[in-house]
Amino acid sequence: MLSLPRRPGSAAALAYRDAARVPAGTPWREASFCVVDLELTGLDPRQHEIVSWGAVCVEGGRVVCGTAAEGLARPERGVPAEAVRIHGLRPADLADAPPLAEALDGLLQVMTGRVLVAHAAWVERGFLGRALRARGVRLRTPVLDTCALGRLWLAGTGVTPPSVVSLEGLAGALGVPSSRPHEASGDAFTTAQVFVALATLLEAAGPETVDTLAAAAARLRVQRA
Repeated sequence: MLSLPRRPGSAAALAYRDAARVPAGTPWREASFCVVDLELTGLDPRQHEIVSWGAVCVEGGRVVCGTAAEGLARPERGVPAEAVRIHGLRPADLADAPPLAEALDGLLQVMTGRVLVAHAAWVERGFLGRALRARGVRLRTPVLDTCALGRLWLAGTGVTPPSVVSLEGLAGALGVPSSRPHEASGDAFTTAQVFVALATLLEAAGPETVDTLAAAAARLRVQRA
């Protein structure tokens, strides 16, 4: 089991912790969101690690390209060949990257004061939650899941959705182009476009707020098998 030493919270971690929450009743088009994707050495946060992150913000119901950010993190353990085949990041590519505790600060700066969005968000909840606990900070809720929202939308069209809808598959169903699959920054941008498309479509049935989107996602939340 990978053990993360507990470190005092950095300035970025404390700013994230202390930032005002987005009120639950905020109409989604008036709320600030941070869409995040992680690339990993595996899917178990107890023994695998974050090696790359990408993030982009959604403001005013639009993806704000100028907010896009990304970073690498040097793992304490090796990168399995299977993981390299998925995201293409070799040990040599990560040798000069900062350790996770330092790399996380850049991501936290983008996340601060915004509602987190991810695809199949159990991944981000598990890995970010563990990494933040090591800094004495909790991952803030809600976390919106585009996989769950996509299943809700598909069900509304009369389609029986699978238990897990891939990001590329959902983007294709929505007519959203996939940007650099399995690269954190590319997947974050695709997820952000998918989120805006889904929130817009779901809004047709009635006003959507941060709270209603979170509740809808929770009902159909993707859990780890």
